[in-house]
Amino acid sequence: MIASVFGCALGMAAIATHSIGPFIKPIEAEMGWSRTAIQASLFFGQALSAIGVIFTGILLDRMSSRSLALIGMAGTGMGFIIASFSDNLMLFYAGYGLAALIGSGAGFIIWSRAIAARFHKRRGLALAIALSGTGISGAVLPPVLVWTIATYGWRMGYIALAAFPLLIALPVIFLLFRPNDDDMKVAGKDLAKTLPQPVRTIDIFSNYRYWVILVSVFCVYFSVVGILPNLIPALTDAGIAAERAAMAQVALALAMIVGRLLVGHLSDRFWAPAVGALFLTPAALGCYLLMAEPTFPIAIMAAILIGAATGAEVDLMALLTSRYFKPHYFARTYSYLYAAVAIAGGTAPMAFAAIYDRTGSYDSSFVTACIMFLIGGPCLLLLGKYPEHAQPKHPEAAPAPAE
Repeated sequence: MIASVFGCALGMAAIATHSIGPFIKPIEAEMGWSRTAIQASLFFGQALSAIGVIFTGILLDRMSSRSLALIGMAGTGMGFIIASFSDNLMLFYAGYGLAALIGSGAGFIIWSRAIAARFHKRRGLALAIALSGTGISGAVLPPVLVWTIATYGWRMGYIALAAFPLLIALPVIFLLFRPNDDDMKVAGKDLAKTLPQPVRTIDIFSNYRYWVILVSVFCVYFSVVGILPNLIPALTDAGIAAERAAMAQVALALAMIVGRLLVGHLSDRFWAPAVGALFLTPAALGCYLLMAEPTFPIAIMAAILIGAATGAEVDLMALLTSRYFKPHYFARTYSYLYAAVAIAGGTAPMAFAAIYDRTGSYDSSFVTACIMFLIGGPCLLLLGKYPEHAQPKHPEAAPAPAE
């Protein structure tokens, strides 16, 4: 569990989004690159990460999870070291691309697979705890990087960023991560023998609940991933000091951890779509508060509202997929939904930055995010009651409303 928390916290998927904010304005000032061009690094990273995840899935049948995780963390650190030497955009993108491609070996699939094999009765809570590592990185990295960049420059900032996976995550994984890959493979083969029928894509796409979850996931994730790397630049543009802007991102990350744990806990006891709507919809107010040069206290309040939604969105995708689709449909349905996450994750930061480059303000971006939260949260209420195969087993669980 400890290794999985560190893996989720310091893998490429988490630290790329949480760390780029402090770099944007210093790189823009020194290199003359636009904010859109700088954040295009996340697009290239997301695209190569999608390829890397496919190869990771294949290699899991040939290599141990531990070996892949160690290689992935090493690749993540080396990619950021390359980025520190960038004197042109292509080298900058190459650094992020290497970190994403090789770093996918230490992606969420490794940690969630190990947790799922180890925990049974409290699997949901265990996954929530492991994934809360992403919030830890969001709380720790911004203030460390803001100080490092202000003191030593953005290039040393990337060296400091590389130190997290290389000097912290690697030793922890080497010493503590000992998954039993043979048991996981045997369990997978046994499950395959019990599947009642082949998985058909048409059955997924013809289920209206798939499209409801897809719309919610895309709207919320697009908003979240667009805001995260642009929050510090937006707040400093509004006149808030960089150190205070970093504290707002820390508040967002802490709210992410709390939101993730609360959503996991409450969804086991109440109707999950209502829990999701309760956590996702108020983020629209957070976006509204960020417009028109917010004060520091207002920025903290907005960050908390958005952070609670950030902690809920991907967890809900997995939970709702498991509740509304039969077990043997989970992997394929989840992979299709994750494609929406990948598209949103790759395009949202660039879109928000492009709006700034065109208008000189993030207000239009925050309006867009506000509208998307108002769509993505409430639309979950259209999912209706759980199918019979997924009724909660807890006797105290509140029933879903009738359709």
